[in-house]
Amino acid sequence: MRTFLLVFLFLLVAGGVAQAQDVLTKRNGEELKVKVVEITPSEVKFRRADNPEGPLISVWRTDVFMIVYANGVKEVLNAATIFQPGPSSPPAAVRAAFPEEVPTVANQDPNDAVLEEPIRLDGPRVGVTFLSPGVRGKARDEGVEVGAVITQFGWQFESRLFRLPNGVSGLVEFVPLVGGLEQGRFLPSISGLLGIRGAKGFEFGVGPNVTPLGASVVLALGTSIRSYGVNFPVNLAVVPGRDGMRVSLLVGFNARHR
Repeated sequence: MRTFLLVFLFLLVAGGVAQAQDVLTKRNGEELKVKVVEITPSEVKFRRADNPEGPLISVWRTDVFMIVYANGVKEVLNAATIFQPGPSSPPAAVRAAFPEEVPTVANQDPNDAVLEEPIRLDGPRVGVTFLSPGVRGKARDEGVEVGAVITQFGWQFESRLFRLPNGVSGLVEFVPLVGGLEQGRFLPSISGLLGIRGAKGFEFGVGPNVTPLGASVVLALGTSIRSYGVNFPVNLAVVPGRDGMRVSLLVGFNARHR
């Protein structure tokens, strides 16, 4: 009998732990069983309850009506909301409890860009730079003999300034590099970029580039692959100039700076 009671209590506790989940109710009446990770002024971030180790999912805060946490605590994010009629809508008695119009919540509109505290991502960069004959000739005039291809080592400092509802974000980057170490040279360069990153990771930027040989404009494009919270950027940068062109291929990784 005692063994039976212990097994029963174990199953009861295990069942309670398995059901320990949050319930997120959206403004359209849809209910999601989730584990809420973070609530920001613009987003609610969560993971699915049936996949707790899965990807982090974000929804606009203005699309969320209420969250009922696993401990029973209820948090209403948009007290005035509306359920859109449709096949999955709740009963009419539930919809009647809410007003027919939705006021703007905290002066935010889901179609507006999200202006937020800059999100900073830092990480190393490595790669190679191809130097045109004209660039090598100018370096030679300055007393620096260098090959047609040099290695690059540096660091990327990135800040995301805003994000649009379609996932496009605006960012600024600062990338200091040191090249030519494999040839016994110390060739520093600094680039500042103002760019745009698409929802799928494609990015483009433009800005100034400064080296001991002079200043120019750098054009960069590439992509950023995200996995388990780490970004793996791959970029091609072109620096045209009166004396020739420099083309760099850089890779690396970065993560959100906290």
